[in-house]
Amino acid sequence: MQDMEVNEKKTAVWQLHELSDRMVTYNAGDPKRIQHLIKVHYFARMIGLSEGLDTATQLILEATAIVHDIGIRISEKKYGVCDGKHQEQEGPAEARKLLTEMGTFSEAQIERICWLVGHHHTYDCIEGMDYQILVEADFLVNIYEDNLPVEAVRKVREKIFKTKAGLSLLDRMYL
Repeated sequence: MQDMEVNEKKTAVWQLHELSDRMVTYNAGDPKRIQHLIKVHYFARMIGLSEGLDTATQLILEATAIVHDIGIRISEKKYGVCDGKHQEQEGPAEARKLLTEMGTFSEAQIERICWLVGHHHTYDCIEGMDYQILVEADFLVNIYEDNLPVEAVRKVREKIFKTKAGLSLLDRMYL
């Protein structure tokens, strides 16, 4: 049983590595987006591990963090904007393509990842630890990248953050 768990973790590590590499290629020439996805991924990883997610949920969380903004390029091309609404609209189909091409994610995993990509800018009914942590990780990065004032950070803390690990990171980084 323990050997199977170790092999599962090794497989997950390689899946995430390959997915990250594919997203770097997808965003080639755009270091800001590449750096963003790497930072969101790592904060999601940190929070998920600190919160004790099971291996399956951790994999979905990290994979989603890597592809969460995959809808930006197509939104810019189709609509001339990359706002959250259009990212959520266009991102799932792009994520599905990439994840299916990899051939290492199950249909159930792809469904959940695409659902999360399609909701990662919707904050009024967050359900599931993977969803909560993804939103927190994205905020941790966006607060810095958008240079939000302290009062805005306090509001985000009050309205969005729920996990002990996410709150701790937010407080140590910004408050």
